[in-house]
Amino acid sequence: MSRKQMVRPGGRSARVQAAVHSAVRELLSEVGRDALTVPLVAQRADVTPSTIYRRWGDLQELLSDVAVERLRPDGEPEDHGDLRTDLTAWAEQFLDEMASASGRAYVRDALLGDPDGSNAGQCSAYAAEQIDVILARAADREESAPDTETVVDHVVAPMMYRILFRPAGLDTAYARQLVTGLLGRRRAA
Repeated sequence: MSRKQMVRPGGRSARVQAAVHSAVRELLSEVGRDALTVPLVAQRADVTPSTIYRRWGDLQELLSDVAVERLRPDGEPEDHGDLRTDLTAWAEQFLDEMASASGRAYVRDALLGDPDGSNAGQCSAYAAEQIDVILARAADREESAPDTETVVDHVVAPMMYRILFRPAGLDTAYARQLVTGLLGRRRAA
Protein backbone atom coordinates (compact mmCIF):
# COMPACT_ATOMS: atom_id res chain seq x y z
CA MET A 1 0.00 0.00 0.00
CA SER A 2 1.45 3.39 -0.96
CA ARG A 3 1.79 6.27 1.46
CA LYS A 4 -1.02 8.19 -0.23
CA GLN A 5 -3.42 5.27 0.20
CA MET A 6 -2.78 5.12 3.95
CA VAL A 7 -3.76 8.72 4.57
CA ARG A 8 -7.18 9.34 6.05
CA PRO A 9 -9.32 11.72 3.99
CA GLY A 10 -10.67 14.91 5.52
CA GLY A 11 -9.80 16.74 8.72
CA ARG A 12 -6.20 17.56 9.52
CA SER A 13 -4.92 15.34 6.74
CA ALA A 14 -6.87 17.30 4.12
CA ARG A 15 -5.68 20.60 5.58
CA VAL A 16 -2.05 19.44 5.53
CA GLN A 17 -2.41 18.23 1.93
CA ALA A 18 -3.98 21.52 0.85
CA ALA A 19 -1.28 23.59 2.60
CA VAL A 20 1.56 21.50 1.16
CA HIS A 21 0.09 21.48 -2.36
CA SER A 22 -0.40 25.23 -2.20
CA ALA A 23 3.16 25.73 -0.96
CA VAL A 24 4.54 23.61 -3.81
CA ARG A 25 2.58 25.55 -6.47
CA GLU A 26 3.63 28.92 -5.01
CA LEU A 27 7.28 27.95 -4.65
CA LEU A 28 7.47 26.48 -8.13
CA SER A 29 6.40 29.82 -9.55
CA GLU A 30 8.63 31.84 -7.18
CA VAL A 31 11.90 29.90 -7.02
CA GLY A 32 11.56 27.28 -9.74
CA ARG A 33 11.85 23.54 -9.71
CA ASP A 34 15.64 23.35 -9.25
CA ALA A 35 15.53 25.34 -5.99
CA LEU A 36 12.56 23.44 -4.52
CA THR A 37 13.33 21.34 -1.43
CA VAL A 38 11.23 19.50 1.13
CA PRO A 39 12.38 21.82 3.98
CA LEU A 40 11.43 24.87 1.89
CA VAL A 41 7.97 23.41 1.16
CA ALA A 42 7.52 22.44 4.80
CA GLN A 43 8.42 25.94 5.99
CA ARG A 44 5.96 27.54 3.56
CA ALA A 45 3.19 25.05 4.46
CA ASP A 46 3.90 25.44 8.20
CA VAL A 47 4.50 21.72 8.73
CA THR A 48 7.61 19.78 9.65
CA PRO A 49 9.73 18.19 6.93
CA SER A 50 9.08 14.83 8.60
CA THR A 51 5.36 15.30 7.91
CA ILE A 52 6.12 15.58 4.20
CA TYR A 53 8.58 12.66 4.21
CA ARG A 54 6.12 10.47 6.14
CA ARG A 55 3.23 11.25 3.83
CA TRP A 56 4.93 11.51 0.43
CA GLY A 57 8.30 9.84 0.89
CA ASP A 58 10.37 12.29 -1.13
CA LEU A 59 10.15 15.46 -3.19
CA GLN A 60 9.47 13.59 -6.44
CA GLU A 61 6.46 11.75 -4.97
CA LEU A 62 5.16 15.07 -3.61
CA LEU A 63 5.56 16.74 -7.01
CA SER A 64 3.79 13.77 -8.58
CA ASP A 65 0.86 14.09 -6.18
CA VAL A 66 0.58 17.82 -6.87
CA ALA A 67 0.74 17.18 -10.62
CA VAL A 68 -2.09 14.64 -10.54
CA GLU A 69 -4.26 17.10 -8.64
CA ARG A 70 -3.46 19.85 -11.16
CA LEU A 71 -4.35 17.55 -14.07
CA ARG A 72 -7.86 16.98 -12.66
CA PRO A 73 -10.43 18.72 -14.91
CA ASP A 74 -12.25 21.69 -13.41
CA GLY A 75 -15.68 20.62 -14.62
CA GLU A 76 -17.62 18.73 -17.23
CA PRO A 77 -16.86 19.27 -20.91
CA GLU A 78 -19.08 21.78 -22.69
CA ASP A 79 -22.17 20.54 -24.49
CA HIS A 80 -22.13 21.82 -28.09
CA GLY A 81 -25.12 19.77 -29.22
CA ASP A 82 -23.60 16.85 -31.14
CA LEU A 83 -20.94 14.19 -30.66
CA ARG A 84 -18.49 15.40 -33.32
CA THR A 85 -18.47 18.98 -32.04
CA ASP A 86 -18.35 17.94 -28.36
CA LEU A 87 -15.52 15.47 -28.87
CA THR A 88 -13.57 17.84 -31.13
CA ALA A 89 -13.85 20.74 -28.66
CA TRP A 90 -12.79 18.48 -25.79
CA ALA A 91 -9.85 17.02 -27.77
CA GLU A 92 -8.65 20.49 -28.76
CA GLN A 93 -8.79 21.71 -25.16
CA PHE A 94 -7.15 18.52 -23.82
CA LEU A 95 -4.31 18.82 -26.34
CA ASP A 96 -3.85 22.52 -25.65
CA GLU A 97 -3.61 21.95 -21.89
CA MET A 98 -1.45 18.83 -21.98
CA ALA A 99 0.93 20.07 -24.70
CA SER A 100 1.58 23.39 -22.94
CA ALA A 101 4.88 23.73 -21.08
CA SER A 102 3.12 23.48 -17.73
CA GLY A 103 0.98 20.56 -18.90
CA ARG A 104 4.03 18.61 -20.05
CA ALA A 105 5.74 19.37 -16.73
CA TYR A 106 2.73 18.09 -14.79
CA VAL A 107 2.57 14.93 -16.91
CA ARG A 108 6.30 14.36 -16.38
CA ASP A 109 5.97 14.90 -12.62
CA ALA A 110 2.89 12.68 -12.38
CA LEU A 111 4.77 9.83 -14.04
CA LEU A 112 8.18 10.28 -12.41
CA GLY A 113 6.93 9.94 -8.85
CA ASP A 114 4.64 7.02 -9.67
CA PRO A 115 6.41 3.71 -9.05
CA ASP A 116 3.20 1.65 -8.99
CA GLY A 117 1.37 3.36 -11.86
CA SER A 118 -1.51 4.65 -9.74
CA ASN A 119 -1.00 8.29 -10.78
CA ALA A 120 -0.96 7.36 -14.45
CA GLY A 121 -4.16 5.40 -13.85
CA GLN A 122 -5.76 8.39 -12.13
CA CYS A 123 -4.83 10.73 -14.98
CA SER A 124 -6.28 8.22 -17.44
CA ALA A 125 -9.44 8.01 -15.34
CA TYR A 126 -9.83 11.80 -15.50
CA ALA A 127 -9.79 11.70 -19.32
CA ALA A 128 -12.12 8.69 -19.40
CA GLU A 129 -14.61 10.45 -17.10
CA GLN A 130 -14.69 13.45 -19.44
CA ILE A 131 -15.18 11.18 -22.45
CA ASP A 132 -17.93 9.27 -20.62
CA VAL A 133 -19.86 12.54 -20.19
CA ILE A 134 -19.56 13.33 -23.90
CA LEU A 135 -20.63 9.82 -24.92
CA ALA A 136 -23.56 9.80 -22.49
CA ARG A 137 -24.80 13.04 -24.01
CA ALA A 138 -24.50 11.50 -27.48
CA ALA A 139 -26.47 8.47 -26.31
CA ASP A 140 -29.17 10.75 -24.86
CA ARG A 141 -29.40 12.39 -28.30
CA GLU A 142 -29.57 8.89 -29.85
CA GLU A 143 -26.34 9.45 -31.76
CA SER A 144 -24.15 6.46 -32.66
CA ALA A 145 -20.97 6.72 -30.61
CA PRO A 146 -17.85 4.67 -29.96
CA ASP A 147 -17.11 3.36 -26.49
CA THR A 148 -14.77 5.14 -24.10
CA GLU A 149 -11.81 2.83 -24.66
CA THR A 150 -12.03 3.34 -28.42
CA VAL A 151 -11.89 7.12 -27.94
CA VAL A 152 -8.93 6.70 -25.58
CA ASP A 153 -7.12 4.46 -28.08
CA HIS A 154 -7.74 6.66 -31.13
CA VAL A 155 -7.72 10.18 -29.69
CA VAL A 156 -6.11 10.39 -26.25
CA ALA A 157 -3.33 7.81 -26.69
CA PRO A 158 -1.92 9.30 -29.91
CA MET A 159 -1.99 12.78 -28.41
CA MET A 160 -0.19 11.67 -25.25
CA TYR A 161 2.42 9.78 -27.27
CA ARG A 162 3.07 12.84 -29.39
CA ILE A 163 3.14 15.14 -26.34
CA LEU A 164 5.73 12.95 -24.64
CA PHE A 165 7.87 11.86 -27.58
CA ARG A 166 7.16 13.85 -30.77
CA PRO A 167 5.74 17.25 -29.79
CA ALA A 168 6.06 18.93 -33.19
CA GLY A 169 2.82 19.70 -35.00
CA LEU A 170 0.56 19.55 -31.98
CA ASP A 171 -2.23 21.97 -32.79
CA THR A 172 -6.00 22.04 -33.06
CA ALA A 173 -5.79 20.61 -36.59
CA TYR A 174 -4.13 17.48 -35.17
CA ALA A 175 -6.86 17.07 -32.54
CA ARG A 176 -9.55 17.52 -35.20
CA GLN A 177 -7.81 15.01 -37.45
CA LEU A 178 -7.86 12.37 -34.70
CA VAL A 179 -11.57 12.87 -33.99
CA THR A 180 -12.45 12.92 -37.68
CA GLY A 181 -10.44 9.73 -38.21
CA LEU A 182 -12.19 8.00 -35.30
CA LEU A 183 -15.70 9.03 -36.29
CA GLY A 184 -15.01 8.43 -40.01
CA ARG A 185 -13.87 4.86 -39.27
CA ARG A 186 -17.08 4.23 -37.36
CA ARG A 187 -19.22 5.36 -40.33
CA ALA A 188 -17.25 3.19 -42.74
CA ALA A 189 -17.56 0.10 -40.53
